[in-house]
Amino acid sequence: MTIADRWLLPDGMDEVLPPQASRMEELRRALLDLYHCWGYDQVMPPPVEFLDSLLTGTGTDLDLQTFKLTDQLTGRMMGVSADVTPQVARMDAHSMRHQGPARLCYCTNVLRAKADQHQGGRSPVQVGVELFGHAGLEADLEILLLALTSLKLAGAEELHLALGHIGIYRSLVEAAELDSDQERALFEALELKSPGALSEQVAASVSDPALAAMLMALGELHGGPEILDEARDRFAGAPVAVSEALAQLRALYQGVLEAHPQVELYFDLAELRGYRYHTGMMFAAFVPGYGQALAKGGRYDDTGRAFGRARPATGFSMDLKLLASLVQSEPACDGIWAPAQGEGAGEAIAALRERGERVVQALPGQATAPEAHRCNRRLVYSDGHWQIVAL
Repeated sequence: MTIADRWLLPDGMDEVLPPQASRMEELRRALLDLYHCWGYDQVMPPPVEFLDSLLTGTGTDLDLQTFKLTDQLTGRMMGVSADVTPQVARMDAHSMRHQGPARLCYCTNVLRAKADQHQGGRSPVQVGVELFGHAGLEADLEILLLALTSLKLAGAEELHLALGHIGIYRSLVEAAELDSDQERALFEALELKSPGALSEQVAASVSDPALAAMLMALGELHGGPEILDEARDRFAGAPVAVSEALAQLRALYQGVLEAHPQVELYFDLAELRGYRYHTGMMFAAFVPGYGQALAKGGRYDDTGRAFGRARPATGFSMDLKLLASLVQSEPACDGIWAPAQGEGAGEAIAALRERGERVVQALPGQATAPEAHRCNRRLVYSDGHWQIVAL
């Protein structure tokens, strides 16, 4: 191994240096304060859990993203957290057991076995909120508005919000009475956004002409708010759950429009991300210049069932590293440069630090200038006492 190789980091892993680390910490505090103001209580999930708990109710996607290791104490398999949401769902269902709605927030490091276009790097700092115990539209709207407010606080501009509802696809597939192989083929065709593949699968699997037309329409219903009107017409004979899902999307659209009229909304009724996990509305928020969503979330009811208590749930998550890159700013040059020694200097420095001042004390023989340490003032001894002067 060469000297250069010793400095290499694994693919997808990164280190955070000044001033970005300061920006991230500032943003972390601001976001948690925001969530506190909205009534969300902070939790801190463990970094490692037993696999049978960590991956319960999450499907195969999270399994593939999870680093696995053996617990030396018990011999059981453990996993490093790749997504905090299931852990918070376990905490709500098993550890806290609130009877009414519970609002929880978090900010913690996670580790993923591989990176992908939807999740970014392998070592994000995941920040987010979860709202348990309320199945109504009001909870979904609160989560949507809080996600948009979070992005604005982080400095996001030109926000684009993509909305979908997994209930539409679920209801149509259930009505078509497809077997598992047929459903899998249809799912893959919709994921590919391929009209030819979709047409082929629908023709091969769906005998009811009306349902076949509705499933074909799914691949075409994406665009602005006018899509909701078109969907209402094209799904006129669909199961009641489809019209209910469309009504929910329309209500969410109106709520976002009133609170954040400058946000550009986009609808995709064939968005199947998290199909095995989500149960209702889903969303992702984007800004120009970023190839991945800055915030993503939605409804995922009944995840807590495996822990003994099924609860309605909705929430969102973000990567703090990505958020911190929205605004490039240097830390303020606002420190006080203090001498390495001097009678009473220690007491003077301690008093300044107690007042919240940033004080950098020189070390003997130090050659760097105060400006290199973000200091714009100096502590000097004059007229029998210590005083601060501008540089």
